[in-house]
Order: sequence, then C-alpha cells, then structure tokens
Amino acid sequence: MAEHRAPERIEPQRLGDYLEVMTKVVFQSGMSWKVVESKWPGTRAAFRDFDTEAVAGLSPDQLDALLQDTRIIRNRRKVEAVALNAQKLIELDRQHAGFKNYLRSQPSFDALIASLRKEFRFLGDMGCFYFLYVVGEETPDYEAWCAARH
Repeated sequence: MAEHRAPERIEPQRLGDYLEVMTKVVFQSGMSWKVVESKWPGTRAAFRDFDTEAVAGLSPDQLDALLQDTRIIRNRRKVEAVALNAQKLIELDRQHAGFKNYLRSQPSFDALIASLRKEFRFLGDMGCFYFLYVVGEETPDYEAWCAARH
C-alpha cells in the first residue's frame, strides 16, 4: 500500500507564493505529479519566479513563447490560466487589502472552495483543498471532508 503523506505547508510571504501553489494545482490537473515536479524548476523560471505582476502582464506573444518552452508543460489553456489567475490574485488582493483577507472573508470552508472555483481557472474541489492546505489556511480533516461530499 502506498504511503500518503501530507504536502509541505508554507507561510506565504508575497502574492507570488500563492500564485506558485495555485500554478502547481493548475498543472497537476490531469497530470502525474511526478511530471509536474520534474518540470517545476523550469516552470518557476519560465513564470518569472512567480512575480505576480510580471505573470499577470504577460502579452499574447509572451504566452505564445512560453508554449515553445520545453521547461514547462506546454498546454495552452493551462499557461493562459496561470496569467489569468495572476490577474485575479492581484484584483482580489487589492479589493480585500490582502489576499489572505479574501480567503478569510468567506463564511465557511465550502463557501471558500466555491468562491475559489468561481474566481480562478483549473481549480476543482480537490485542487482548492490542496491549495488552502499548502498556503496554511485552516482546512477540515481531509478524509472526513471527502466522506461528507459523497
């Protein structure tokens, strides 16, 4: 039986830390985590060390160039989603005087999951749970949460 261990948690110091974790979720959607992990150093470099303003400002030509970059998973919808998610992170950060304030503005964990799914691309329920767990937000017991959803 494979051993499952919880992902490492971080304490985000900048908006780019949230973007990096979210981008990992985007690229892991439908992919092997081993493939994503093997390409992560190149992904970090290609997306400008997850400088949120820089990623949000990528031009169509720059996005096209990324799709030729063998250091990353070259999926147009996911690459475009990363730029759109960066734009949304900035917007919510400004609206709520901090992205953490946005995360904590929701009335419940399930409401937060629904809001994240609505606001960001390529984030499903499990990806949202992973994202929130890794960025240090309060999450319910994973097994109990999964059981309650079925």
